[in-house]
Amino acid sequence: MYLAIIILPLLGSIVSGFFGRKVGVSGAQLITCSCVIVTTLLAIVAFFEVGLNNIPVSIHLFRWIDSESLNVSWGFHFDSLTVSMLIPVLIVSSLVHIYSIGYMSHDPHNQRFFSYLSLFTFMMIILVTANNFLLMFVGWEGVGVCSYLLVSFWFTRIAANQSSMSAFLTNRVGDCFLTIGMFAILWSFGNIDYSTVFSLAPFVNENIVTIIGICLLIGAMAKSSQVGLHVWLPMAMEGPTPVSALIHAATMVTAGVYLLMRTSPLIEYSSTVLILCLWLGAITTVFSSLIGLFQQDIKKVIAYSTMSQLGMMVIAVGLSSYNIALFHLVNHAFYKALLFLGAGAVIHAVADNQDLRKYGGLKAYLPLTYSVMLIASLSLVAFPFMTGFYSKDFILESAYGQFYFSGIVVYFIATIGAMFTTLYSVKVLYLTFLTNPNGPVVNYLHAHEGNMFISLPLIILAVFSIFFGYITKDLFIGLGSGFFADNSLFIHPTHEIMLDTEFAVPTFFKLLPLFFTISLTAFGIVFSEFLPKILIFFKFSRLGYNIFGFFNQRFLIELFYNKYITGLILKLGGQTSKVMDKGSVELLGPYGLEKSLIALSRNIASLDTKIITSYALYILIGIIFYLLIPYLDLINNGLLLLFIIVILLNINVYNNNISNNYIVLGSNYQLFLVSIMAYPDYSSFAVSVCDVDTITYLTGGCFNVFEQLYDLETPRSIHVMMENGIDPRPALDQTVSHYNAAVTHLNRMNEVVSAYSRGDPNGDNHPMRHAAAAFTEARVHAIAAESEIIRMVHQVNSNPFGLPMR
Repeated sequence: MYLAIIILPLLGSIVSGFFGRKVGVSGAQLITCSCVIVTTLLAIVAFFEVGLNNIPVSIHLFRWIDSESLNVSWGFHFDSLTVSMLIPVLIVSSLVHIYSIGYMSHDPHNQRFFSYLSLFTFMMIILVTANNFLLMFVGWEGVGVCSYLLVSFWFTRIAANQSSMSAFLTNRVGDCFLTIGMFAILWSFGNIDYSTVFSLAPFVNENIVTIIGICLLIGAMAKSSQVGLHVWLPMAMEGPTPVSALIHAATMVTAGVYLLMRTSPLIEYSSTVLILCLWLGAITTVFSSLIGLFQQDIKKVIAYSTMSQLGMMVIAVGLSSYNIALFHLVNHAFYKALLFLGAGAVIHAVADNQDLRKYGGLKAYLPLTYSVMLIASLSLVAFPFMTGFYSKDFILESAYGQFYFSGIVVYFIATIGAMFTTLYSVKVLYLTFLTNPNGPVVNYLHAHEGNMFISLPLIILAVFSIFFGYITKDLFIGLGSGFFADNSLFIHPTHEIMLDTEFAVPTFFKLLPLFFTISLTAFGIVFSEFLPKILIFFKFSRLGYNIFGFFNQRFLIELFYNKYITGLILKLGGQTSKVMDKGSVELLGPYGLEKSLIALSRNIASLDTKIITSYALYILIGIIFYLLIPYLDLINNGLLLLFIIVILLNINVYNNNISNNYIVLGSNYQLFLVSIMAYPDYSSFAVSVCDVDTITYLTGGCFNVFEQLYDLETPRSIHVMMENGIDPRPALDQTVSHYNAAVTHLNRMNEVVSAYSRGDPNGDNHPMRHAAAAFTEARVHAIAAESEIIRMVHQVNSNPFGLPMR
C-alpha cells in the first residue's frame, strides 16, 4: 500500500505523457485522475494507521550510493509528519485534477498538462516521504522543475516564459544554500540519513548547527516565498489557475515549511535560527499583506495572501510550535485551494479577465462561486468556527504566550498583517460580487457557473474549509495529544509553550484579532458602499498616488534587484565566462595544447639545419645527457622537466631569416612577417574570439605588405642587390612567399568577417562592417603588388647574375 502511494502518480504521469496519443484526451484524464484519487484514499488509510496508531513504516527499495564516505539508500519513511503532509497534498491534488477536466477542456494539450500535474504530485510525495536529505533533494528539485513546466505551460506567451524562468532562477538561490547545508551535514555528521543526523544533533557544536540551520532556512525562504526571495510567487500566476491552486495551496510553497518542521530535531539546538525564523515570518506577514491590499489582479491578491499565511507558519516554527505550524499548513491548503479554484471559476466565466476593477455584480450570475469564496475568505480571515480560526489565531496567541519581548512584538506585527488580510479579503469579495457591474456587457452575457467537474471540487473544499479545523483541532494541537509521539516533530523541553498559550494569555489579547477582523470587515464595506468619493479623491491626490504606486509596485523590490543585484551578477558572470571559459580554459586547454604541440614539433624540425657541425653538436649533447641520466631524476624533478619543455617551445625557428627580411622589406614588414611566421593561424584565433581590434591590426599588416611591394621600396632593394653583384633571387623568392602569406590571411579574414556581418540587424553599424573598406583598399594594393612582383621576376630573369643595371 505504501509503495503504491509513491508509484501511482508516476504511473499516471508516464501513461499520459508518453502514451497520450494512444489513450486520447479522455483516457489521459481518466488514468491520471484515477491514479491520484486511489493514492489519496490509500493516504487516508495510512493516516489512520500511522498517525493515529503511532506505527511508523519504513520502506527500503535499494542502495543508491555506496561508497566509503557516503551511503545513501532509496528509502521512504512514513511517520505522523509524513502522513499529515500527504493528506492536504493528495486531497488538493486530486480535486485539482478533477477541476482541470472542466477548466482545461478547450485546451489542445490536455495530455501534457495532466502528465505535468501527476508528475508534480509524485515529486511532492518523494519530498515528504524521503528518509534522507539527498532523496528529499530529488523531490525538492523535482517540484521546482515541474513548477517551471506548469507555469510555462502556455509557452507561446512571453509573460509565461519570463515568469517560469523567474521562479526557476529564484529557487536556484535557495537550492544553492540548501546544497551547502547538506554538505555541511555530511561533513559534520558523516551521514545524511534523518535518523543518524537527528540522533547526533545534541552532540554537535552549536555554531555548526547554526550554520547548517541558516543554510536550510535560506533554502526554505526561496521555496516558501519569504521576503527577500519572494519575487517569483506572484509571477507564477501566469500559469493556468489549477496550477496556481496546486503550487500555492499544498505543494511547492509548503515544501520550505515542511523542511523546517522535518529538521526540528536539528534547528531546536540553535536559538539563532529560531529567532531568525520568528522575525522573518513576522516581516513577511505584514509585508505581503500590505502589497496584496494594493493589487488589482484577483490571482495576485490571493498569491500575496498565500505569502502572508506562509509567514504565519514560519512564525510558528520560530516559536518551536511545529504542531501549530503543521496544523495551519493543512488548514491553509484547503481554503487557499478553494480561493484559487473559485477565482478560476470567476475568470472562466468572464472571458479570462483577471482585473478586479472590471468585475462587479457577479453574485447574481455565479451564486455557487460566491458562496464558496465567501466561505474561503471567512476561513482566511480566521472568522470564528471556520477552519482557519483554529490555527491562525492560535499562532498569534503562541507568540504572545512566549512572554518575552520578541514574542510580544511579533504578536502585534502579525496582528497588523491579519488586519490587512481582512481588508483585501473584503476587497476581493466586494469588487467581484457585491458592487455594481463594471465590466464589458459581453462578459455578463456569457457568465455562468462551471460544469460538474468545476463545481464538485469547490463544494468539497468548502466543506473542508468549514469543518476540518474543528474536527482535527484536538488531534494536532490538543493538550495531551499523542499524535506526534513518534518524535517526528521535536520540541525542546525548554521551548514548550503550549500550556502558557492555552491558559496564560489574557482574554483581551485572545479576542483582539477577532475584534479587528469584524470591525475592519464592517469598515471596508461601509466605506466602499457609502463613502466611495473619499477613497477616489485620496487615490488621485499626490500623496495617495505615491502611496498606491509604492505598494502596488511591491515596495520597488524588483526594481532594486534588477538595477543593482541582477546587473552586478550578470556582469560578474560575463567576466567570469570571458576570463575562465573563453580565456584560461581555452588557453590552457584545446587551443593552448594544440599550439604548444605545433610549436614543439616545428622547433624540433628546425634542428634539421643540413649542417654537419650542427649534427655533431646534437650528438655531443645526446652523449652528455645520456651520461647524466643516472644523476637526473626527471620524473620526480618536475621543475627540470618543465624547464626543458619551455626551452624547446621558445626556440625561434626563424631567427636566421630576420636579417634578410630587414634587407628586403624594412622594419614594418619585418614586424608583420615575424608575427605571421610565428603564429601562422593567428588570424583564426582572432576571429574565433571576435576580436575586431586584432583583425584590424592584421588587415593593416597585410595593407603594409602590399604597399611596400608596389611603392618601389622592394624593387629598389632588388635593384641595389643586382648593382652590387648580390644574387637577388633568394630575396625575390622570399618576397613572393610573403605576398602569398599576406593574401592567404587577407582572404581568410575577409571570409569570416563577411560571415559575421552578413544578415546582422545592426546593418552598416556592425563593427565588422567597418573593416570592409580596409579590405577593399588592401585588395587594390594586392593587385598592384602582384603586378610589381611579375615585373621584378621578368627583370631578374632577363639579366644575368652580376650584370650592372643602368
